[in-house]
Amino acid sequence: MQRAGKSAIRRIAVLLVLVLAVGGCDRSPPLTLVRAVAAGVPALSPFFDEHRGLGHDQAIRPSIGRGSLQQGDTPGLYGGTRETSVCDVAQLKAFLTDPANHRKSRAWAAALDITTDRIPGYLDRLTPVLLRHDTLVRNHDYKKGKATPFDSLLQAGIAVLVDEQGLPAVKCSCGNPLRPFAGDTNRVSVKFGNGSRQWEGYERSSVVAVRPAPRKLERLALVDVTDPARGIARPVGTTGGHDESFDAERRRAVPDLRGATFAEASRMLTGQGLAVGYAGKARPADDAQVTVSDPPAGTRLRFGQYVTLSTTDGTSSGPSGPGTSGAPTAPPTTSPSPRSSPPTRTPKAPPPSSAPSTSAPSTLPPSSLPPSSSSPPSSSPPSSPAPKTGSTATGAPATSSAPPPPPPSSTPVTTSAPPPPSTPVTTSAPPPSSAPVTTSAPAASEPVSSGPASSAIT
Repeated sequence: MQRAGKSAIRRIAVLLVLVLAVGGCDRSPPLTLVRAVAAGVPALSPFFDEHRGLGHDQAIRPSIGRGSLQQGDTPGLYGGTRETSVCDVAQLKAFLTDPANHRKSRAWAAALDITTDRIPGYLDRLTPVLLRHDTLVRNHDYKKGKATPFDSLLQAGIAVLVDEQGLPAVKCSCGNPLRPFAGDTNRVSVKFGNGSRQWEGYERSSVVAVRPAPRKLERLALVDVTDPARGIARPVGTTGGHDESFDAERRRAVPDLRGATFAEASRMLTGQGLAVGYAGKARPADDAQVTVSDPPAGTRLRFGQYVTLSTTDGTSSGPSGPGTSGAPTAPPTTSPSPRSSPPTRTPKAPPPSSAPSTSAPSTLPPSSLPPSSSSPPSSSPPSSPAPKTGSTATGAPATSSAPPPPPPSSTPVTTSAPPPPSTPVTTSAPPPSSAPVTTSAPAASEPVSSGPASSAIT
């Protein structure tokens, strides 16, 4: 009996050692618990009474994304309708500036890192849209006089206000402030409950988090959720009364992106009205070289369709963004001020040749050129290297049969506006030269200070 007892103790001890060994080997970061919030379901602790019609969600099926991090200027990232009552910004402003609601307005402003006297101006720069993807955000409840943060997954179809860099800032129906999701988008555990059951069309692999556009936008390019063939160009800070329509079904060619950096390729695709996808879980570094695109160059796609890029490893490092480990971007605190343009970096061009080249992005028709602006980006975007998924490109795309021209005097800006028409209208600066364009994103800890992006309207 005594011998059997000792044997059992030995077995238990061995099991404990194995458990501890396995636990010690698992060094993966813990999963982030995320609360699901379904469209049309009232918030548990709202800032604003949802029965007063501040915002109106829509029932739509989530769109499929390519990569868990999407920039706020991604064409077709958000949706809209012909209705202008998706979010009543005037009513929210009146509520938050009413002295009777001072305690709530103070908590609301603190969540967005602004002061209460800046609330009216901040709201004037926000734009109502509908989410087209199930989107990760840092949400806030109002409890005991304070804004209580929690990570949440907002269902596609929820109406939100987005800021000048395309980041969700307010959930319309309840007025709760939103900030960027700062966790690892690939390590989340979604909790459904409290009226938010798992919705039809939910796919864990298609959940996205939004990172800020490289600079402030002049307009957002939306997809009409009731008529996908119709695109909507909505000026930032307007509620729909100044919308312009464009043909979202018009096909545009994928440019030849081989040899360009990921940042340059992203800028070119956005200018074409195409969305940027990437191979692997991590967004490539901005200086990672594109080796192949899927679909390949020359394929004609509708507005907002994805082009997935495979790249070599990049070496640049920058502030972390949503999905890595950086702090959320704060709302702008000062008015933008122009700065001199830094020199652009372009892929190395081959030596002059007597035979003209036809594969360079600069040989695309004028309608494919991205809009331009005199405002440069302010910093490098958040990025992380991606694994090699293709062989290194044999050469950068040629730009002409003559020696490469000097860099343009101004850097093209990032915008989520629809693709330019066959005869583009430039609103701030002449079109960029044949040199491939570059882009960069702002630091995650403070707002950018460059001027608004400009764009041409179809």
